[in-house]
Amino acid sequence: MSVPFADEAALKELIADELGAVRDRSFGLTTDVLAGDDLTAQVSPLMSPLVWDLAHVGNYEELWLLRTAGGQEAMRPEIDDLYDAFEHPRAERPTLPLLSPDEAHAYIGTVRSKVLDSLSSVRFDTPDPLTSGGFVYGMVVQHEHMHDETMLATHQLRRGTPALLDPLAEPLQKPGEGSGVDEVLIEAGPFQMGTSDDPWAYDNERPVRIVDLPAYYIDVEPVTNASYIAFIEAGGYDDPRWWDPAGWKWRNSSGKRAPAFWDREGGQWVRRRFGRTEPVPPGEPVQHVCWYEADAYARWAGKRLPTEAEWEKAARWDPATERSRRYPWGDVYEEGRANLGQRTLRPSNTGSYASGASAYGVRRLLGDVWEWTSSDFHGYPGFRAFPYKEYSEVFFGPDYKVLRGGSWATHPLAIRGSFRNWDYPIRRQIFSGFRCARTPGEVR
Repeated sequence: MSVPFADEAALKELIADELGAVRDRSFGLTTDVLAGDDLTAQVSPLMSPLVWDLAHVGNYEELWLLRTAGGQEAMRPEIDDLYDAFEHPRAERPTLPLLSPDEAHAYIGTVRSKVLDSLSSVRFDTPDPLTSGGFVYGMVVQHEHMHDETMLATHQLRRGTPALLDPLAEPLQKPGEGSGVDEVLIEAGPFQMGTSDDPWAYDNERPVRIVDLPAYYIDVEPVTNASYIAFIEAGGYDDPRWWDPAGWKWRNSSGKRAPAFWDREGGQWVRRRFGRTEPVPPGEPVQHVCWYEADAYARWAGKRLPTEAEWEKAARWDPATERSRRYPWGDVYEEGRANLGQRTLRPSNTGSYASGASAYGVRRLLGDVWEWTSSDFHGYPGFRAFPYKEYSEVFFGPDYKVLRGGSWATHPLAIRGSFRNWDYPIRRQIFSGFRCARTPGEVR
């Protein structure tokens, strides 16, 4: 998605359009499709009630766009604590005196009306990094899209009558020709990792730096369901040789023997997808696997998970121009190059979106599934928390693994080649998959 940062009037028009689009999406996952207990109940201790997410995005918008950027008085200061994600873990949120669905809908509507009224008087050509280039507005739009993806994960965990249907107007792209190879060599050398000049990039993507990597191979496509089934049927879940010690402990304590939402029926693997049971499609990337499962598969296959630097170089670096691109295919977002934005409710098949390949010919690096990497989540050298340390800094350390690339549920405005996601290595409710890498000379 191209963002015209140089033209303030066009930027304000874009912001207004994107604020409207993301709110339509949020309502489409909550009050447009569900009511009553379906909005207030908690389907899993891992997730908030949907009504909490709905009011939270409005409270966050009020905090940053009305109070901080606009200098306005707080509308509902008494609810700030209820919707502070760091004050109450998700498991506790159903016990809080949350706004009802009608109250939440009205509250966030009032916030939005005031934001749009104030947008005309905001200046983006200032030295203040919060408003320069519209950063704080981009942060709020991206934040709501992230919660929409979280709400999709909540829908996936729901049981009972399906609330979401596959969009009839957005069929999956038909697979194109295969690349003819299953991995490509990324030659040794330096590349530019991260960014210092993307106006809407987060603090953990900054600053840009030169990283020199040895040569490595990386898979052209994400690992498919068919390949992962081969791992299962070869006894991959029962052989400790393939598992990180902590992963083997997780496997034994959890009893998991397949990706989340999979089951075995009538001699075939099936999956539950948004309340419907269907055969596992062999050509789609495997999703709903945790880091331990991805790591075990890679070891079984004679490979490993890529580091996040290896993933980013394969995705962004153009050796011909010696610069990093914003997206694998270039600097401007183009529809039809990646499975993003909830246009489908599933990953695409192998061979799809060939036009979105990187300069190295690596495909589907954006969209489809978040890809686990081997890297722990840390700040880059020169990291500076902005605009608040709770977005990134409090998560730094070995407890979290980095994911890259977004999923089919990620909006194009909330993803780019430098974007970094992170989660615990046991998490499976997220739309996560992986691809493998290997060092030249390693036995396959």
